[in-house]
Amino acid sequence: MHLTVEEALSIYPLSEAKLIAGSKGKHRIVKSINVMDAPDISDWIKEGEMLLTTAYLIKDSLEEASALLQTLNRRGSAGLGIKLGRFWDTVPEALISEAEQLNFPLIELPYQFTFSDQMNGLFRAELTRSTSALQTVLEKQRKLMRFALRSSRSRPLFDSVSEVMGHRLAVINSRGGVIYNNSQVPEPQLLAGWPWLNRNQRIRMGEGAGFRIPLLQGEECTGYLVYLDIDPLLLPVEESLFVQGAELISFHVQSGYEDCFEPDLQREFSALLRRCLNGSLSCSELAQAAVKLDIELLQLPFQLMLTDASEAGASRQAELLRLKEEYMEHPLLQEMKGIHVLLDEGLLSIYPMDKHSPEKFGTIINDCFNKLKIEQGYYPRAAISSRKTKPEGLKEAFWEVKECLGKPQHWGLSEQVVYYRQLEITLMLEQIPAEMMHKYCNGTFGGLLSREPEYVREMLHTLEVYLENDGHINETAKKLFIHRNTATYRIEKLSELLDVDFKAINDLLRLKLVFMFRKMLERE
Repeated sequence: MHLTVEEALSIYPLSEAKLIAGSKGKHRIVKSINVMDAPDISDWIKEGEMLLTTAYLIKDSLEEASALLQTLNRRGSAGLGIKLGRFWDTVPEALISEAEQLNFPLIELPYQFTFSDQMNGLFRAELTRSTSALQTVLEKQRKLMRFALRSSRSRPLFDSVSEVMGHRLAVINSRGGVIYNNSQVPEPQLLAGWPWLNRNQRIRMGEGAGFRIPLLQGEECTGYLVYLDIDPLLLPVEESLFVQGAELISFHVQSGYEDCFEPDLQREFSALLRRCLNGSLSCSELAQAAVKLDIELLQLPFQLMLTDASEAGASRQAELLRLKEEYMEHPLLQEMKGIHVLLDEGLLSIYPMDKHSPEKFGTIINDCFNKLKIEQGYYPRAAISSRKTKPEGLKEAFWEVKECLGKPQHWGLSEQVVYYRQLEITLMLEQIPAEMMHKYCNGTFGGLLSREPEYVREMLHTLEVYLENDGHINETAKKLFIHRNTATYRIEKLSELLDVDFKAINDLLRLKLVFMFRKMLERE
C-alpha cells in the first residue's frame, strides 16, 4: 500500500473520519494498517503504518496516551486513528494539542464503521490504483516497443521517448553539458551535485522528484537521462520502464542512428549532408542550407576525412563514436570547428583547410589514434581528400576518401593516415596491365639487372631512397647510414648504368614510375 494520509481520508468509509490534528503531516505515506490490541503495540509498529484503536489501553491515563503518540511519531508511523463512542466520547484536548505540535496526523474515526470496514476500503482502493498503474505501465511499454521497432521516425528521439513515458526529460552528456531539456527546471538545478555516480538514483528536483539513469555503452558512461516530475509512489512500478527508455536511447546513440550529443544546428546539418551524399540534395542546396545554419565550412577551402575501424557491427560503431569524441575533445581539432557524421562508410569529418599543414594535421590524427590504441588495442585508419574550394567539390572529395579506404593494399605497412594525393597516381596507374608494367621496369633497369643480385639490391635501394628524398644527397646518406661520398659515387654509377640524367625531370619521372610499378607488382 502506498497512499498518503490525505488520499486515505478520501476513501470510503474512512472518508467519514475527521482529521482533528497534525494536518501538516497529511502527506505521510500509509504503507499498512495495524490495530492496537496489546499494551506494547508501539514497540512493534513499523514505519508507514497507521494504527487504529478504540483507546481501551490508554483511556485511563493521558500520560500513556501521550507516550504512545511520541513513540508512534518517533518510529515514523503514518498516523493514529481513534474510534470514539466506546471508551472515549471525545479526544482529550491535551492529546490534540500535542499531535498538532508534532505534525502527527490524529484521526477521529466514526463509531458506525468497524476497523475491518476501514481496512477493506483502503485495500480495495489500493488494489484498484495498483491495477490501473500496472495497466498504464504496460501501455507505455507497448508504445516504447512499437517506437523501438519502427524503421523510420518523423520526430527526434528525445521528444518521442518523453511522449511515450509521459514525463519531462533532461539529457546530459558525459562532460556535464545539457543537450536536451523539455522541462522548466533551470540548468544549474539539473546539474546539482555534478559529477554524478554511474548508478540509478532517485533525486529531489525543486518541489518534485526525479529519477536519474546513466546512459551506458558497455562499461562506459556516455551521459545521463533524468526523468522529471515523477510520482515517487509509482517509482517501484515504473523504474524498469525508465531503465528501458534509457537503454533505448543508449542503443540509438551507440548504433549511430542519432547524433544526439551534438548541437541542434550541427545535427540538422548532418541530416542534410547525408541526403546530399545519397543524391537527394544537391551540393549547392546543401551549401545554402549551411549558411542559414551559420555553418561556413563549405564557403571556405575544406577537406574531408573518412575514418574507419578494424572491427565490425556494434563494436565498429562504438569505436567510431569514441574516435568522434576524441576528435571533438582534441584542443587543436577543436579550434578547427569540424563537423562529424556517422555513415555506413565510416566517420566522415569536414575540416577547414589552411589551419595546419598536411603533415601537422596527419600528426594530430595519429595522436588521436595512438591514445585510443593504448586503451582499446584497435587500429583505425583515416583517408583525407584533396583541397576543395567550392561546395560542388564535396561529392568528389567523398569519392576520393572512399577510394583510399577501399585500397588498403596501396598503404604503407605503418600508415594509418593517408592523403588522396599520395595514392592518386597509384590509383590511376592501376588501369595499366601487369605485363606492360613488367616490360617497362625491365626496359628501364636493363643495364643494372644483369649484375650480381646483391649489387643490384644495394643499388636499387640507394636509388629508391634518393628519389624519396627528392634528390638530396645528404639526406640519402643519412637514411642509408653511409658516407656522403659513397652515396654520390653510387648515384653517379647509376646514372651511367641506367643512362639517365638525374637533373632531367623526365628521367626522374621515369624512375619514379618504375618504383611505383614494382610495388604494385609485388602486392599482386
